[in-house]
Amino acid sequence: MKNISKLSPLPLCRSYEHAKLWTVRQKLINITLVLSSVYQLTQHLKRMSCSAVGRRLVACLLNISEARRRDLVETVARSAITDTLGTKREGITVLNIFNDVDYNRSVITIVASIDLIREAVLSACERACSLIDMNVHEGIHPCMGAVDLVPLYPLGEEVGLEDCGKEAQALATALTERVTGTSVFLFGWADSPQRRGLAKRRKEIGWFKKVLDMSTIQPDVGPQPTRKYGVTGVGVSPYVMNCNVTIDTQDLAVGRIVASAIRESSPGGIPGVQVMALPHEGAVEIACNVESVQSGRLSSSYGEEKWPSFTIGGQNFCHAPASLITARVAELARHHGVAIKGTALVGFTPRECQRLAEGALSNGIGEFWKELQRVHM
Repeated sequence: MKNISKLSPLPLCRSYEHAKLWTVRQKLINITLVLSSVYQLTQHLKRMSCSAVGRRLVACLLNISEARRRDLVETVARSAITDTLGTKREGITVLNIFNDVDYNRSVITIVASIDLIREAVLSACERACSLIDMNVHEGIHPCMGAVDLVPLYPLGEEVGLEDCGKEAQALATALTERVTGTSVFLFGWADSPQRRGLAKRRKEIGWFKKVLDMSTIQPDVGPQPTRKYGVTGVGVSPYVMNCNVTIDTQDLAVGRIVASAIRESSPGGIPGVQVMALPHEGAVEIACNVESVQSGRLSSSYGEEKWPSFTIGGQNFCHAPASLITARVAELARHHGVAIKGTALVGFTPRECQRLAEGALSNGIGEFWKELQRVHM
C-alpha cells in the first residue's frame, strides 16, 4: 500500500475534469487520515478509560434467598443499576446472575467504583427485602436471611481491604436504618478488629443448623433478627470464587467424606477451600467457597498447575484453580466407585471480573448479564 502520509504532487492535468478528480482524491486521502487518527485516539482513550475505571473497582457478589421467580431476581438486579424513578445509574454494572432452583438461591455480581458501590448494593438489598419473606422460603442450601450475604471484594489497585471494610460497615448500618427490622453480622475486614472469617461467623450464629432459633442470635448491627428478614452477613475479604463439583451418587455420606477431605482445615486439604456436600438435582454437589490466600502460604504439594494470582495493596494473593478442585474430588469419589458429572463456576475469577467490568462500564452497559446470556433459571 502506498504511503498516504504526504500529499501526492500535483500531476499534469490533461483536462478540467481530470483536475477535479485529483482534487477529490486528495480530499478523500485527507479524510481517511483524519478518520484514522480519530479512531486511534478513540481506542487510546478507551484503553485509558478502562485503566482509570479499573483502579477503583469493587465487586459485590450479592446472595439472595430466591431463585425460582425469575422476574423477582431480575428486579433486584435492576435495582442496583437504576434509581427509584427507573433512571439508569452511571458507573454501575451487573455482570452476572447465577441461580440455583434446588438451592433457591441467586448470586448477583454487582461492580462499581468504591464511591458508588454502597448505594447500588443498598438499593438491591432494599428491593430484595421488600419481595422475599423468609417465613415461606424453602431451599436445600443453608441460609439465614432474605439477603443472605453481602460480600465486598476489592478489584482495583487503588482500593484496599481496609477501604472496603469501612464501606461494608457503613453499608450494614445503612441497611438496618433503611429497612426496619433487618439485622447484620460482620465478617472479614468489616469485623474490626477481630477480622473473623465468614465460616467462623456462620458457625458462631448457627448458620449450618437445619432449624434456626432467631432469639439466640446476637447481631453486630441492628435489632434482634426477625423471621421475615432473617439476618444478613456483610463483610470483606480477598476475592472468593465458587466452584461446585457434582458427583454421580445420591449417597450424601459419600459426599460428606469427599467434602471433608478437601476442606482447608483437614490434613491435606486445599488452602482456601470451604466446602459443603448438598443434595442437588438427583445427585450430590460438592459446593466450594474458594477463598483467596496469600501466595506465601502455598507449598509445592498442591498440584503442578499455577494458581491464578492477583494483587491487593501490594500483597500477592492466589486461589486454587477449578481444575485442581475437580481433579481432587474425582480422585476421592473414585475410591467409593463414584464418578463426577461436571463442574460449575459461579461468577468469575478476580481478573476476569475486573476485565469484564472495565469493558462493561466503558461502554455504558448496566445489564451486562444479558450480554453474557448467563442467567441460569
